[in-house]
Amino acid sequence: MTKVFQDIIADIGPYSKELHKLIPDTMAGFGAMAKSATQTKLLDEKTKEMIAMALGVAARCDGCLAYHAKALVRLDVTREELAEVLGMAIYMGGGPSLMYAADALRAYDQFAEQK
Repeated sequence: MTKVFQDIIADIGPYSKELHKLIPDTMAGFGAMAKSATQTKLLDEKTKEMIAMALGVAARCDGCLAYHAKALVRLDVTREELAEVLGMAIYMGGGPSLMYAADALRAYDQFAEQK
């Protein structure tokens, strides 16, 4: 089965909206945390998105790979830069991270093809 990461985002989106209706305080709290964590102070947005991608690989989160690959393409991160990030994720996470690093690269390529 080939994962199509645009489809993963499309599939998750409606359920995220549903969670906003069902647990608005929790989702607002998550949104506030995301806003705070992604503010650029000492680290730029590109660096923070690369960290998020590495953590998505380590957590084996398809949705994370999709959203952060899309962001990395938007930020003009090169495939080679992403590969270095994925190398660190593999080093820290071993075999399972290697499997998700391959999917992270696939997600990046799928979004880059649309650009």
